[in-house]
Amino acid sequence: MTTPTQTQPTGNAPASQRLMSVDALRGFDMFWIIGADSLVYALSRMSPSRPTNFLADQLEHAEWEGFHFYDMIFPLFVFIVGVSLVFSLTKTIQQAGRAEALKRVFRRSILLFAVAIFYSGGFTSPWPDIRLMGVLNRIALAYFCAGLLFCFLKPRMLVAIAVAILVGYWGLLAYTPIRDIQLTKSNLAQLAEKAGDTKTAALFAEERNPSAVKDSPAWAAAEKMFYATTNRVTGKFGPGLNLANHIDFEYLPARKYDTFYDPEGFLSTLPAVVTCLLGVFAGLLLRNQGVPDQRKVVYLIAFGISGVVLGWLWNGQFPVIKKIWTSSYVLVAGGYSAILLGVFYLIVDVWQARAWCQPFVWMGMNSITIYLASNMLGGFRKLAARLAGGDVRIFFDAHVAKGAGDMAISIVGLLLAFWLVHFLYKRKIFLRL
Repeated sequence: MTTPTQTQPTGNAPASQRLMSVDALRGFDMFWIIGADSLVYALSRMSPSRPTNFLADQLEHAEWEGFHFYDMIFPLFVFIVGVSLVFSLTKTIQQAGRAEALKRVFRRSILLFAVAIFYSGGFTSPWPDIRLMGVLNRIALAYFCAGLLFCFLKPRMLVAIAVAILVGYWGLLAYTPIRDIQLTKSNLAQLAEKAGDTKTAALFAEERNPSAVKDSPAWAAAEKMFYATTNRVTGKFGPGLNLANHIDFEYLPARKYDTFYDPEGFLSTLPAVVTCLLGVFAGLLLRNQGVPDQRKVVYLIAFGISGVVLGWLWNGQFPVIKKIWTSSYVLVAGGYSAILLGVFYLIVDVWQARAWCQPFVWMGMNSITIYLASNMLGGFRKLAARLAGGDVRIFFDAHVAKGAGDMAISIVGLLLAFWLVHFLYKRKIFLRL
């Protein structure tokens, strides 16, 4: 636990001070992660219309290709990790040396990865029903790689590495031959049925995730079909039919989130490191006291727009896909993240308009705490149902509008979350991994 660093009023603050805009943006991101999307869903049910349905759709992940607002939430957090590490590691290097900064990177990465295992259920279930890769795991790995690179390399070399990873990842997925088999339950069942093997086809109809079952017959059948496939193809980016998913199937142990592969798998972690490096570049800009505040805003927004445009142009050849973190997705998500950071920096640290974002600051300074608390409570909405569910919910649905009960539960849940982070903030309690 540590006490908070005093936030300075402008972007020209000493390098050792934190920027309120970064904490506010992190809190804004967490706001959506812990349940703000339920407000929009409830609004859509209360007043179904094209605008409300559109907003509700934006708070669902794109099924595979494409980009919705909700597809920005995770990479935005990774981006902010990159922004923050510039300030924290630079301060550590200046005060205690590079060796101490490296210790910090190793310590925080290991602790966060351990917390990630706990978050995903830890060892409540026997092997292999344990998830080794997930959201927090990816954040830990992205921070670890970006932190090490930042400690040793100059910005120009970091840019070169980022470009090399994005281009290299595209080259790997576009030109590496893979087996011509789509690793999804439905496709494997169809292949088995075509071969007249109804018994094997029935295995893929089971609800339980075969990657979480020891000596799973379904997993064994999938492996047999996979290795029996001799035809090779390139340039495939579909679900279960791409290099990243096939590597997860072959080499990622334990439970996979998407049955035979994982959206936070091995290979797709590489471009996620670039997402963190994009945040590092933004942090270097914000920390540069030779650039006026207004120009920093212009640069952030201009770079953001450029990233979005370039990403969508690349989409024609390398689709924007969150679940395999394609290079085009990195640019689109990173571009929007830079634009948001520019806007927050302008309003909060340049214009000094801060009263509106204080609740986000509370949440942003305890982001890991609120994330873990939400998981252990089953979500703040579940806790809120004890206060605004049952007859209270029925009353709102009957006397206000259909769906108003859900809205009330969502509001109470968010208020409970903000109360918790405010309580911790007032008492200077912060979880620092």
